[in-house]
Amino acid sequence: MVENEINEDELEIEGYAKEDDQVFIKTHERINQDLCGEIVKMEQGYVELRLTTAPDMLADDIGLIHGGFIFSSADYAAMLAVNEHNVVLVASDCQFLSPVKLHDEVNFVARVRHKEGRKRNVHVEAFVLDIKVFEGEFKTVITERHVLKLKLLEEEEEASGTPPEEEM
Repeated sequence: MVENEINEDELEIEGYAKEDDQVFIKTHERINQDLCGEIVKMEQGYVELRLTTAPDMLADDIGLIHGGFIFSSADYAAMLAVNEHNVVLVASDCQFLSPVKLHDEVNFVARVRHKEGRKRNVHVEAFVLDIKVFEGEFKTVITERHVLKLKLLEEEEEASGTPPEEEM
């Protein structure tokens, strides 16, 4: 092999390794997986997570887990299914179908169902054993830059040449 020649087996294209189709995480790399779920399986447009509920998630003394932790895990699953550096959640429509309790193992499945330009719709379901406890549709957008580095108002001002309307 010539020194500068590229071995196709070593190439990573769009986050996927050619050799064994291993997927590399490109988003939300610093998430606390104890609070949002551990990745069980990940493919292009698809992810499975497992969340084991813990005392820090309790809403009361009886053992009810706060729904925010379930939503957070579902959101994380949706972001991983899209798996783009700058994916953000813009809307969701979800139902909490059954309560989750302390020490439950909640299994999430997320699938990208629709792609249009930079938009992705992701369907997420969650189960405890065979009981569906959550279902939701997550609308995401892939931005050109990190959402905290976007300067939308300043860019609009520069493009139009006029400042935004002042409040009355």
